[in-house]
Amino acid sequence: MELLRQYQLDIMLVMIGICGITAFFAYITGALSMKRKLTLMALESFATILLCSDRLAYLYRGDLSRTGYWMVRISNFLVFLMTLEVVLMLNIYISDLMTKEGGHKYPPFALRICEIIITVGVVLLVISQFTGLYYTFDDSNHYVRSPGFLLSYIPPLSVMLIQFGVIIANGSCLRKMIRYPLIFFAVVPVIASVVQYFTYGVSLINMSIVGMAIVLYTFVLVDINSTVSQTHKLEIDYLRRQQKSMHRLFEQTATALASAIDAKDKYTHGHSSRVAEYSKRIAELAGKSEEECEEIYFSALLHDVGKIGIPDYIINKDGRLSDEEYEAIKQHPIIGRNILSSINEYPYLSIAAHHHHERYDGRGYPDKLKGEDIPDIARIVAVADAYDAMTSKRSYRDSIPQSKVREEIIKGAGSQFDPVFANIMQHLIDLDTQYDLRERSEIMRFAGKEELEIGEYRSAISEGIHVTANKIKVKMFYSPQDEDAPGKSMAALVLFDSNDGHVYSDERKQKELHYFEYGEIFFDGKTLVSGARKMEVSIEQDKENQDESSRNRRNASDYTIEAVRFKDHALIKISGGRKTVEVTVALPDSSRYLYLGITGQFCNIGGLKIEKSEETIGKDYIKRIADEISFINVPEGDIPNVQIDNYRSDATEGIPITDGLEISFHSMSLPTANLIWHGPYISIFHSGDKRIFGPGYREFALIRIDGENWETDNAGKSEMFVNRRDDFEGWENWKKKNKEGIDCVVRFMRKGNTITTITENMGIYVKNVTTITDDTTDIYAGLTGDQCALTNIRIKA
Repeated sequence: MELLRQYQLDIMLVMIGICGITAFFAYITGALSMKRKLTLMALESFATILLCSDRLAYLYRGDLSRTGYWMVRISNFLVFLMTLEVVLMLNIYISDLMTKEGGHKYPPFALRICEIIITVGVVLLVISQFTGLYYTFDDSNHYVRSPGFLLSYIPPLSVMLIQFGVIIANGSCLRKMIRYPLIFFAVVPVIASVVQYFTYGVSLINMSIVGMAIVLYTFVLVDINSTVSQTHKLEIDYLRRQQKSMHRLFEQTATALASAIDAKDKYTHGHSSRVAEYSKRIAELAGKSEEECEEIYFSALLHDVGKIGIPDYIINKDGRLSDEEYEAIKQHPIIGRNILSSINEYPYLSIAAHHHHERYDGRGYPDKLKGEDIPDIARIVAVADAYDAMTSKRSYRDSIPQSKVREEIIKGAGSQFDPVFANIMQHLIDLDTQYDLRERSEIMRFAGKEELEIGEYRSAISEGIHVTANKIKVKMFYSPQDEDAPGKSMAALVLFDSNDGHVYSDERKQKELHYFEYGEIFFDGKTLVSGARKMEVSIEQDKENQDESSRNRRNASDYTIEAVRFKDHALIKISGGRKTVEVTVALPDSSRYLYLGITGQFCNIGGLKIEKSEETIGKDYIKRIADEISFINVPEGDIPNVQIDNYRSDATEGIPITDGLEISFHSMSLPTANLIWHGPYISIFHSGDKRIFGPGYREFALIRIDGENWETDNAGKSEMFVNRRDDFEGWENWKKKNKEGIDCVVRFMRKGNTITTITENMGIYVKNVTTITDDTTDIYAGLTGDQCALTNIRIKA
């Protein structure tokens, strides 16, 4: 305490400066209401005057000059008066909080009592100046407490205690940042007054009042900042919601317009939305930003808007168009541009509509642009549009199998299509192992309110449902058409494979689309085996009755079909009709696809719902009923042989790439292989466990021996050089020799992070230069492929 008494004048001076600055800041604070701003400014100003007066009183005490005489008396008077004024300003501030934030229509009555007490305190203070009630001065001009000195404590302290009670009673209505400093303001000076009564000569009360005034404003600033931040956040959230709402409105409007365009053409069946989705995927793989991908999506969604101006009889004409009709249809890009170019906020929308029929070689329309003069949005949409047109049914033809579409895109690369985007579309086709990139109109109609009405056996068959290692569950209902002769009616599944997932009976179509039928499963448990090696059936009678929805349909039954496949075995479970039929199917190989076609005889089938599990089954899930078909049961080389039944379904372990590395192996396409790219690939990659698709997997190049290359990592750049030598005998002979089996050699040269890969097979010379652009040093080569067996793999460093 002696230390405080020694330095209290210096402490006062510092606090005076802080409090004065605080008063100025209170004046310029714009986030406060005028009343609250003036109240805080007055409170801080009165606190500053209070401490100035107290300091002057200490400086001039004992000064017998005339100036000292008046300074001591005026200063002590101001100390008592400013104490009451600070408390009054605090009372006004609390009253304003109660009415503005505390939910009171009027200030609490207790605060009005405080105003009366303060008024009484001021009157007593004035009286004391003439009567010496509170204090007097001795002959040496020193301040002396009078017997009534304690009376001076009553007005400010009683007011502070009342204010404390009001704050506690209404604390839940006040924010923490305001409530806590108000409590301190009401409590700390009271405690200081008790201490000061026993420590004469130290101005604890005044310094505590000024200190609390500074603390109060500090917390007010913090609260303002928090409130402003919260308000700013709310505004941003509101703007984001508005933006999302506007985006949804724009998306819904664009989708509705695209649907209206597609509705005009009875053959399109969602063409615009599919082209938009394919275009977006191409853009993503091309490294476009999220914003660019979205622009490409919406531009593609409206690429056919110009068809609104084309007569319906031309758009819906059965068969090919005449020259005049073709000239009319060629106007739709210009019409589309005119419609969309008026949307100034989204200038990119008209790009695809205007230029999606331009060709990379300059032979397109309407402006005959060439190469990169065609906007990249239009070049992307052109590939996606052509792909969907070929994989969708038209008036003059059925949909083209995806494998043939891929070859058409290869042929059009550099002439009709930008070769970069054509290459990406080829890659998307390769990744589409379940053939999801296609028109789904038939299955969609069957999944809706319409039923599949079947007369004679197999007179109508649903589109194929693809069975994979991810379990699928199909729910449907079956009802006989002839209620009096239910024995004539039955439901069945056709198990098959074809390039487009449809069942065909026409021999020409079967050959063209590589149709293969495994057999049939009837819902009563009978089977018919054709191409499968074996089917094993078990039937279990269900004790539980059919559910309520099934009983509500007369003579109808609800069925659930569960199907899953692991390599060359499939498990199909049919539950319904008070029994569960479980069929294990041994397929002839692991390479062909397996589709389920729903059919029957004299029945209606509908209510189709398909659910697919994300979990992949293991090899022990299906009981094996036939030996595994293997084409790699031959002696191994330096690393294990590998059989790749589908696109990149397996791969060798990674081999570190060093300068001079040479990998030789024997490759044989599987019996089911029928495409050029059914053969081996070389992957240049990095992963944590040296395995393709292992942890941290990054692929820098994927090289096919037919001359195709795919870059899959932004940290790698590849250049491919392909040369067809004089001894190249054509692609049909290529496929034939691949099935017979070929010996391949792949050589690597490495200088730092530049890797050159060279291989030559059956007249196709392939050289690929891959440059790793980051600091990755552990680079591996792995062998993979599509429908091929790789054996006798030898490594020479």
